Amino acid sequence: MGIYRKNACILRQMYALFENIEPYASGYLEAGQHKIYYEECGNPDGKPAVFLHGGPGGGGSSKVRGFFNPELFRIVIFDQRGCGRSKPHACLEQNTTWDLVDDIERLKEKLGIKRWLVFGGSWGSTLSLAYAQTYPNSVSELVLRGIFMLRDKELKWFYQDGASRIFPEAWEGFLEPIKEEDRHDLMDAYYKIFTGDDDKKKMEAAIAWSKWEGSVSTLSHKPDMISSYSESKFALAFALIENHYFVNKGFLENENQLISRSSVDKIRHIPAKIIQGRYDIVCPMETAWELSKNWPEAELIVAPSSGHSAFEKEITHELIKANEEFAKNG
Repeated sequence: MGIYRKNACILRQMYALFENIEPYASGYLEAGQHKIYYEECGNPDGKPAVFLHGGPGGGGSSKVRGFFNPELFRIVIFDQRGCGRSKPHACLEQNTTWDLVDDIERLKEKLGIKRWLVFGGSWGSTLSLAYAQTYPNSVSELVLRGIFMLRDKELKWFYQDGASRIFPEAWEGFLEPIKEEDRHDLMDAYYKIFTGDDDKKKMEAAIAWSKWEGSVSTLSHKPDMISSYSESKFALAFALIENHYFVNKGFLENENQLISRSSVDKIRHIPAKIIQGRYDIVCPMETAWELSKNWPEAELIVAPSSGHSAFEKEITHELIKANEEFAKNG
């Protein structure tokens, strides 16, 4: 079964986010109609690492810089197509998993990087695996959190019936924009709103969609997180892009494309850590467990008292600890 640490954070010293990290360079990667924002932080001569944010559609933030020791890492953060500081905002055209995979490789080449540590959680873990399996020679290590494979059972758990039973009060808000007769297929009902012409209804639905995820990403109630997920500009890109990818099944050939043994064979040689919150409601632990069974060479670390968010204290600790360990690889 490989390496499995279930008591991940019964430790004397906990890592916390590094602070006061500012970019030393930033710019845009041109990709057809898309202008993809990126920034570099930390040590220009440090170990290259790229942060792949969640969603899809979540965008990066200044806070995520803190997962990396700025003395040890050359930190690259970019906003995927259509979100964050990338342009045009909430654009769904030419926006697929494989477009993003090519963006990552083109950005690596633009920055003159040979190989880099790839760090991604939730959707970022999906994209990390898609990228690593496509360009295995470009990846030095993988740090993955909250594993998500866009399989039907995962999407139905979170957007139809499953997580709704644990957070029924938040679920009511998710149901609100959808007519009673359309609730048998909520993903499709939202898709019809998001591709319709009623901008007011589209924004209301986007906020409801985004707020649902923000409400259930942590074990304890975090009003600030819910508020940030409910901000209109963020919510519009987050909801429209997520729904676009989910309706299209991640643009994968089949739902087991990234988790199958044959696919894992392409990256089996890459040092990797899989960090998973035991009580992750958004991306339940079953998927991380299945991935680890097909990839026993990777270390599965279970944070015993954590949910989904990378900013849960245990998970933050394990993510930074993984980066610190991999920094020693040079």
